[in-house]
Amino acid sequence: MSATTAGSWRSAVEPGSPGSGSRKRGAPQKWGSPFTYFVAMLFIAVCIAPVLYIVLGGFRTNSQITTSPAGLPHPWVVTNYTGVLKSVTFWGEFANSVIVGLASTVGIVVLGLMVSFVIARYDFKLKGAMYSLFAAGLMFPLVIAITPLYIVVKDLGLIDSLAGVIIPQIAFGLPTTVIILVPFLRAIPKEIEEAAALDGASRIGFFVRMVLPLSLPGVVTVGILAFIGSWNNFVLPLYIINSQANFTLPLGVQQFSSQYSTDTAKVLAFTSLAMLPALVFFTVFQQRIVGGLTGAVKG
Repeated sequence: MSATTAGSWRSAVEPGSPGSGSRKRGAPQKWGSPFTYFVAMLFIAVCIAPVLYIVLGGFRTNSQITTSPAGLPHPWVVTNYTGVLKSVTFWGEFANSVIVGLASTVGIVVLGLMVSFVIARYDFKLKGAMYSLFAAGLMFPLVIAITPLYIVVKDLGLIDSLAGVIIPQIAFGLPTTVIILVPFLRAIPKEIEEAAALDGASRIGFFVRMVLPLSLPGVVTVGILAFIGSWNNFVLPLYIINSQANFTLPLGVQQFSSQYSTDTAKVLAFTSLAMLPALVFFTVFQQRIVGGLTGAVKG
């Protein structure tokens, strides 16, 4: 495949080219209703207030929390956070969460992208039924199937192992991935695929060189959602994992809260550190998530 032809394929679908549309710039934007902004700010406050309380609570002592539950730290105490960060247990659970999150994300993205490509670009019998099956998977959350899922994992000999958590998470993450990626792949013009075939590109070559770059916003979106969902998953590890050496951070928070039930400040510090990676990850990539979902709707 020549570089010139590949460049022409990309230029045929790249947005923002001259003549693709014009937008008036510099025009004043109208402000919305004050009530709308009030509701939005109220919703933001409701979402942020618990997070701030947990984070700031880790910088307080138990006496401060008892005396003034809604007050600010005075003085600021860092021993709660440093004590957690020095704990070998915390970093072991952190490593388990990273392994489960990355493995689940890779499996969901790779398998979901391949399935979505087949559904979006191929015509075969029961194509609609297959897509409907994945759509129906959105109506069955993990909690509903936890008992039969536990039996299956037990029969496979995966109880008390990270693989017993990773494999089911991949399976339950595929419906969302397929629903988001299929519109992206359908939106790729047929002319590009025909041009690639005339240039001698195989189906795999077209998939790797054209489909992946063009569907990258959707791939990033499903990858972020899969990682955050895996990181915060509590029910599945609770049923599958027994030994503390294999605990993920959500299980670690529960175990730590039970062990230090009288040390509220230390529990808040541990909780804030456990949720910090997912929170930062989502904050950094939130625009990509919105852009990916918007592209899925347009597709």
